[in-house]
Amino acid sequence: MAEQGGQGGGVAADPRGVLRQGRAFLDFFWDIAKPEQEVRLAATENLLRHLKEGRKDDELKYTLKRLVEGLGATREAARPGFSLALAQVLQAFEEIPMCSVLEQIKEKHNLEKVKKKLVRNAAFGNFFGVVALFQSGRLIKDRKALLESIQLLQQLAHHQTHLRDLPRKTLIDIMSEVPEAVFEEVLFGILQSDLASAFTSPDNLHLLLVGIQKFPSVLKPKNLKKLFGSPTVVNEKNIPRLVELLQSAAKSEKKDKKLPSVVFDLLQVSLKEGAFELFWKEGVENGLLKEKSGPVSYMCYRLLGSALPLLSLDQLQMVLKGKVMQQYGEHVVTTQLPDRFKFAPEMEGYIDEFLNSCDDLERQLAVMIGFSTLTNQGYPVFSSSSRVVRHLQPVALQKYIDWLKDMFLRPDFDCCLDFSSNRQKQNQENVNIPQHKITRLRKWIIHRLANIIESPVKKEESLVMDISRFCFFHAFFETKKKTSQISEANVLPSDPLDEEAHSVAENYFFGLLQTLNTLTVLGDTAKAAALREKHIHGVTADGKLWIFLLVEYANKLLSSEHVKAVKPFTKGQRDAWERTLQSVKNLQKKENKSDSAKVIAFQQLLLLMAIHLFKNQSETMDILSDLLNCTEKAFSKEPKKKKTEPGWVEVMVEILLSLLAQPSLLVRRISKSVFVRICPNLTKRGLQLILDVLDPYQEQNEESAVVVMEESEKKIKSAQDTDEEGSEDSSDEGDTEEENDSEDEEKNEEVDDDFRTQLMNVLQAGNALGGDESDEELDDEAMMALDKNISALFAEQQKRIQAKKNEKDRMRKEKILRRDFKIKVLDLIEAFLTKQSENPLVFDVIEPLLRVIEQCMSSDSDKQEIDFLQKTANIFKNSLCRTKQYCKRVDALKEDLHAFVERLVKKACKHTDSSVALYYFSASLYLLKVLRGNTSDKSSTPPTPLPEKQSNTIPQACQLLSTGCLDMERVTVIYQQALTQFLTKRNSALTSSMFHDLFRRFPIMCKPLVDTLVKSITAGARQHQQAQACLLLQKVLLLRELKLSMTEEEWEELIRESISQVTEGLKMVGKCIVKADKEKVAKSLELLNILLKTVTEQKLRVKLTELDKVLVALNQPEGIGNSARLDSLYWNVMRWLNYTKPKKEKTANKPVQEAESLKRKKKGFLPETKKRKNRKKGIEENGVAPVASEDGEPAAPEEQLLGTETPKQKKGLVPGSSKLKNRNKGVRENGVPVAGSGEEAVNGGDAVADKKKKKNMKRKRKGDVGSEAEQVPSAKKTKGSVSQETQQKQGKANQQKQGKAKKKRKEKKTTAPQE
Repeated sequence: MAEQGGQGGGVAADPRGVLRQGRAFLDFFWDIAKPEQEVRLAATENLLRHLKEGRKDDELKYTLKRLVEGLGATREAARPGFSLALAQVLQAFEEIPMCSVLEQIKEKHNLEKVKKKLVRNAAFGNFFGVVALFQSGRLIKDRKALLESIQLLQQLAHHQTHLRDLPRKTLIDIMSEVPEAVFEEVLFGILQSDLASAFTSPDNLHLLLVGIQKFPSVLKPKNLKKLFGSPTVVNEKNIPRLVELLQSAAKSEKKDKKLPSVVFDLLQVSLKEGAFELFWKEGVENGLLKEKSGPVSYMCYRLLGSALPLLSLDQLQMVLKGKVMQQYGEHVVTTQLPDRFKFAPEMEGYIDEFLNSCDDLERQLAVMIGFSTLTNQGYPVFSSSSRVVRHLQPVALQKYIDWLKDMFLRPDFDCCLDFSSNRQKQNQENVNIPQHKITRLRKWIIHRLANIIESPVKKEESLVMDISRFCFFHAFFETKKKTSQISEANVLPSDPLDEEAHSVAENYFFGLLQTLNTLTVLGDTAKAAALREKHIHGVTADGKLWIFLLVEYANKLLSSEHVKAVKPFTKGQRDAWERTLQSVKNLQKKENKSDSAKVIAFQQLLLLMAIHLFKNQSETMDILSDLLNCTEKAFSKEPKKKKTEPGWVEVMVEILLSLLAQPSLLVRRISKSVFVRICPNLTKRGLQLILDVLDPYQEQNEESAVVVMEESEKKIKSAQDTDEEGSEDSSDEGDTEEENDSEDEEKNEEVDDDFRTQLMNVLQAGNALGGDESDEELDDEAMMALDKNISALFAEQQKRIQAKKNEKDRMRKEKILRRDFKIKVLDLIEAFLTKQSENPLVFDVIEPLLRVIEQCMSSDSDKQEIDFLQKTANIFKNSLCRTKQYCKRVDALKEDLHAFVERLVKKACKHTDSSVALYYFSASLYLLKVLRGNTSDKSSTPPTPLPEKQSNTIPQACQLLSTGCLDMERVTVIYQQALTQFLTKRNSALTSSMFHDLFRRFPIMCKPLVDTLVKSITAGARQHQQAQACLLLQKVLLLRELKLSMTEEEWEELIRESISQVTEGLKMVGKCIVKADKEKVAKSLELLNILLKTVTEQKLRVKLTELDKVLVALNQPEGIGNSARLDSLYWNVMRWLNYTKPKKEKTANKPVQEAESLKRKKKGFLPETKKRKNRKKGIEENGVAPVASEDGEPAAPEEQLLGTETPKQKKGLVPGSSKLKNRNKGVRENGVPVAGSGEEAVNGGDAVADKKKKKNMKRKRKGDVGSEAEQVPSAKKTKGSVSQETQQKQGKANQQKQGKAKKKRKEKKTTAPQE
């Protein structure tokens, strides 16, 4: 058809002949209008390819026509799509004249002739047409088209309601691309009025500024003076008007959150005219900033950031000390609330871009110092952790660091642009302002220095060491006298550091120490590159630890007379320091020898404790002395003197546990790395020390010094924050407090008797003062004494209540700390299991982890407890049970491991919680894997023998069925008892998935346990257990390893016995009413399918006579019932016994159908009984409706109630629709049901039936009389899961309702006579 449509003169005769060429060409235009950008671009590309390949004039003309029409489309996404396509077509086909296309656009989208409601579309059509001409790249070359396009844009500029400033921006874009000669000859004349009115609108001003920058020889000062009376744009006369225009531009683009282009161009023109200082001082600071509005202020901040790359050094210093900077600082301080707009990240982006593009060191340094000196009461508003320093050149970075150090020692606030917020001004009466400012500035500087090391800036080792020494010196030392030997003591601070400054420096130094510990090797040498490839951290290029260099520097400071420590050492502490240094030197001599990991571990820990000696001397001394003694024992060649004396590993483990309790992240990380290095030397006692911490039963009996520490509130909170344990909601805390209060009230009620007794005594004492007279006759003194005693009693009671609350709060915090500490200790367990998975000590970890899991399952469910449980369970599963590496030396532990397996399986059997029992059972399977994977020369149990034929044909059979160190008889008894309990006990925590995992992972266990499964088919406690036995036996029979382990006679006997047991089990099945019965029958049939398939394919000699009788009897109405799933499984089994499912014969009663066809109404008309006026009449006339229809025919199966089916209908053996065959498509040939083919199919029968009713009604109305017998699927006769006995009882009672229901549904339905 496409060829015929494009032949000869068809185009001239038929202007729309191109439409007959097929849909492919026309679909391009539909896709161009789609909202998806990818679809539009692809359609444009395909259209161009089609036009280039065809080269047909009619297609090109039609394309231009369609694209021009689409420029004014109503859909917004279509307009730019058609505009881009038109631009691409014009660019590809240069023979198309631009003027003709422009005329076509004007004619199609004529603004004067178009209706008022279509003005918007016409305006956009003209605008996007000009955009298409400009984007084609040919508009600049065609002067006539260019002139007409500019005139059209000027005309469109009046339609601001629809187009806003789009025509002006397009005009500016076109002018920026025009050559100077074309501008002077063509555009200058028609744009002269717009240029002359530059100060009337931001768009006209922008047009002028672009022209000045693009065409300086045309728009020179002489011509500018002719245009608007002044040779320059930025002058004192024009400043007020420029400020108004800039304010208008700021408000018009406030949603875009970007600097208006006119403002940036005005900045450039002011620099070109040499009037930047006037523009900045008068226009920005004294003009724009006076209007306190957000958009204008943000425009000034953006102008400041954008101006940085354009300014000279002097101009930068002027701007960075001006009012814009100060107002920006106030904005940063006052927008700390989370819902406020924050400009600081955007300003940091401007600084980052400037530093990245600037090569001038002085300008880089000026900007960094300028923003670092913008301070709020001494504290710079510039972030101390900003990453912009990574762009600084090495010389500029060094100068910046020197400036920071000098400001730390001699703060100079004269060079700072300092300000205070209104709230700070109100609260500064009682504050020592100068000292407060100095403290805040020093805090920022020390953090800034520490963060430079952490930032990814290119740095040398000397720079890192210089900053580290500076931070360490001012954290722990003071200068007594200037000396040139120590660079940090070469300058005395102008204001001595107070205790707070030393404390701040100390905190930031240990953060710096953590950075040094994880710092990659610096330098470009080959040795440094080799260390980086090995992923070694925390060392210099020559292999020395950074912390060791700092300890050497500290030793130099301790030996100097010109400095003194903030916390001087005692003689004992100095001796410990000297011993530590000597031990480190001795370890360094042994570093290149064997066991280097152990040497590095001790060295790292000794150095860390030596540094901590400056921070907390009393606590560190105890740990350091123990560590020194441990080091001597670890590396001494003398044997241990006493057996009761702990070894060095035990001492080291205790030290590491004590360090884990500290809130310092650095200490914990180093402790973990040290433990990883000493793992190969770990002993049973050392491991037990770790496991004792996790023991949930020791927690109540003893309070470990490691866990429960006397800490202040601050330390407790810091520990929670450091390890993310402080994430409890305030609401939870409030609930806890309310619970505590309620508990206190309950306890107070218990002690009310004691309080009541004390109160009665006080009252009696008061009465005794007045004798036997009544209370009314007490004198004033007696009353005062009585009141005093009562108030004292109540005050004492209140103190007791508060003391109980405080005790509860203390216990709660201790519990949080204890749980937090246990979570940290789990890291050590995980590291041990990962690094030492082949260590026999792994077996000692199993039971403690299981106890933790068991305890957490039965305890509170707060977030911390859940985290602890999840971490423990993950370690148990992933690091222990699923690990591929395990111990290969268990010959000596064989007996203990078998006893361990027995203990684990018994605990799993005794448990009531299946989730906990699963972990015990998984642990026993892990031990089985270990025992089977080990080979023992003295093994008493030989491998399972194989028949000669199978062992010869399958070489890997021995490997699959190898026993290793397993004692098969003992293990068989263990799991046989568990399997028996699972299948005979009503409420067992064991599950079938556990034993399936056992058989799948250890096929060698199948043969000993298969007899138990076979017997349990009939001996199970309930139907559920019997069904589970069938399921497990089915999965076991599918394992090929089972057949490999048996002779042919044994295999045949197993199949025979299995069939016999299933037959007996099916005999016991009554009516399938309960779900458990259905489950048992289904599993039995699935198992039978496997068994009969095996008998048939392997030609086994098994008698199936008894099974045949049972299965035939099962097909009776009281057998499998009306379940479609069971029916499908049943016939899958019967197929192996040469039975076929009866086909549903489709017969039609032709006379009945003919009579019915005569009575049928005309297509499209409602039957009389359906009409509203005759509905009630029909019901009253009929009265009690009989089962048959009006014609004497039996009612349709849909109209028969569930209790009135015949036995043949219930069995599903009646002829019916062929659709019944399709319902069993979800069942495989082997009888195993696919997902969705079980009970869901039965329960969903109603929805299927309703859907088929509608379909049958449509078919009946179409006159398909001959197929009426096929319209009713027989599946509807068996829908529902109600018992048949109940249905039969309800049948007679519901016969009256049946006739009414029939009248309300369809007109009439007939079914074929049932055979």
